[in-house]
Amino acid sequence: MSVQSGPVGAPSRPAAYDEERGVGWLIFAGTMLAIVGTLNVIGGIAAIDNSKFFAHGVKYVFGDLNTWGWIVLIIGAAQVLTAFGVWARSAAAAWLGVAFAGLNAIAQLLNIPSYPFYSLALFGVDLLVIYGLAVHGGGRGRD
Repeated sequence: MSVQSGPVGAPSRPAAYDEERGVGWLIFAGTMLAIVGTLNVIGGIAAIDNSKFFAHGVKYVFGDLNTWGWIVLIIGAAQVLTAFGVWARSAAAAWLGVAFAGLNAIAQLLNIPSYPFYSLALFGVDLLVIYGLAVHGGGRGRD
């Protein structure tokens, strides 16, 4: 078994246990992408159905609650599907995940009139997903 040497004074560890750098961020980003996508699918269906969950009579930048329901539903379905590609370590899926998280971040900011804190929470998670995928999801360091 080979042993890797670290910085001076740092304990060395076996090479077999050396994790690929950024794997935790990829798992986190894929998981959050799937969770936010699932929440978007559920929220989109609720908005399309004019559920009592959303505040009614709210002015949106464009469209109405039904329009936003379709937008969020489509983005959510794309996010859930892209999460599987992220978990499979596909570089193309990582960049699609960045794109869909960016679209969702914009949609959540435009959806603030319905539920401000919920939209801002999903916006924050989207920013973390974008960071994790942009920094660690590009396929660097793989053989």
